[in-house]
Amino acid sequence: MSSLLFHYKSYEDILMISRILGILLSGIHAGQTHLAWNHPAVARAPDSLRLTSDSFAAGGLIPRHFAGKGVGDNVSPALSWSDPPPGTQELVLVMEDPDAPLPRPFVHLIAYGISSDTRTLPEAALAPSNQTLRFGRNTFAGTGYTGPRALPAHGPHRYVFQLFALKNRLSFDQPPSLKALLTAMEGSVIARGRIDGTFEQK
Repeated sequence: MSSLLFHYKSYEDILMISRILGILLSGIHAGQTHLAWNHPAVARAPDSLRLTSDSFAAGGLIPRHFAGKGVGDNVSPALSWSDPPPGTQELVLVMEDPDAPLPRPFVHLIAYGISSDTRTLPEAALAPSNQTLRFGRNTFAGTGYTGPRALPAHGPHRYVFQLFALKNRLSFDQPPSLKALLTAMEGSVIARGRIDGTFEQK
């Protein structure tokens, strides 16, 4: 294996292998079933939050500027939302890719502890250096925003930004996984909203 990796060391070689993998895995997608949006902890909450972005249209293409490292600038898009219901103590934002060729959607972002008074997050606000937010672990076990990096030739991927209003505050000793987050949110979600964007590497 090491000799193979050494042989395929140029960017062109890596890109070629990635495209071959994308073609071979083109029929494999995690699917929406396991999105946070459909988890029992949140699925019964009303879809009453209107989540929008000045960076991309709902259902539209996410510009390359917001794509992940090596593809774009890994800058989080601007997001805005409507007033959460009375009694909201904090907001939680989760970004997932249900088209990743994995058993479950790829988690690109978990941000929690967002003030109930907040109505917008400007471009680049979801960097790990933002001390006003708390972050959970993404699929790479990192924190903060990880932009779209759809496998080349795998087709368009959807990136689902999901916002949840909670009636209780969350507290973790360490950055939580999505599973830990959803467990802690059980019985606390009083509203939700989402916006989907797409990104593709050909």
